[in-house]
Amino acid sequence: MLHSTDHPELIPGVKPYYHDGRAGIAIYHADCRDVLPLIPDGTVDIVLTDPPYGHNNNDGDLIHHREQALGRVKRGVAIPGQARPIVNDSPEASAALVQYVFAESKRLLKRGCCCCCCCCGGGGPDPQFARWSLWLDRAIGFKHAVVWDKGGLGMGWHYRRNYELILIAQKPGAPCKWNGGNSTPNIIHGIRGIIPQQHDHPTPKPVDLMRKFIWLHSHPNDLVLDPLAGTCPVLVAAKQEGRHAIGIEIEERYCEIAAKRLTQEVFNFDGATVP
Repeated sequence: MLHSTDHPELIPGVKPYYHDGRAGIAIYHADCRDVLPLIPDGTVDIVLTDPPYGHNNNDGDLIHHREQALGRVKRGVAIPGQARPIVNDSPEASAALVQYVFAESKRLLKRGCCCCCCCCGGGGPDPQFARWSLWLDRAIGFKHAVVWDKGGLGMGWHYRRNYELILIAQKPGAPCKWNGGNSTPNIIHGIRGIIPQQHDHPTPKPVDLMRKFIWLHSHPNDLVLDPLAGTCPVLVAAKQEGRHAIGIEIEERYCEIAAKRLTQEVFNFDGATVP
């Protein structure tokens, strides 16, 4: 299977929904299970992704009703409290999808490169973070769990949910691709969580959070993969950091938002962007 070294973001035989050839960024509107098998083995420098957690988010849950209570559903735009369920966010569908992505990440990653996967915090009664850690260990090889302190006071009761985990796995066979030296803590402060607006993806992640992991685990012109891209904060971060990137998203509405978002980013070869 041929693979372009000049444009590693181009997947053989698949037309991108959006492609910025100068920056090396491509979005594919598809189920990642239909596209990942077409990417050649050992060509990805970092997998960075935020899967559906299997919580049926924004579909009659606390997040759904919080948006209504905070007035984030605009009058006349949508029915107040209208649900925006995430595809594959049931417990069963999420479990199957996440395990598939972990297995494919092992095949796609170069030796010594990492899969960085956003996960929930420690809220019960389901210890999802423990289960995902074991799946990641079986598929690739567990390396670390990084705590992202989202700031403020999170949802829930008794222990309020102020953090999420980013689970890290490293493909064996070479030293870890790493730019953080020996002084990088495993707790991230100073990057606040995002409260989504009605038109947003229900569970967005900050671009600065994604930039941090891209910088730590890759080099300029490396290839970043997000198989569950949402509105593509990973791709925006990759563009800002001067990396090539592939984003795969199953919902076209989020591909459209992401394409507009990336178009508004001004790229230059000094590694800085102007929003």
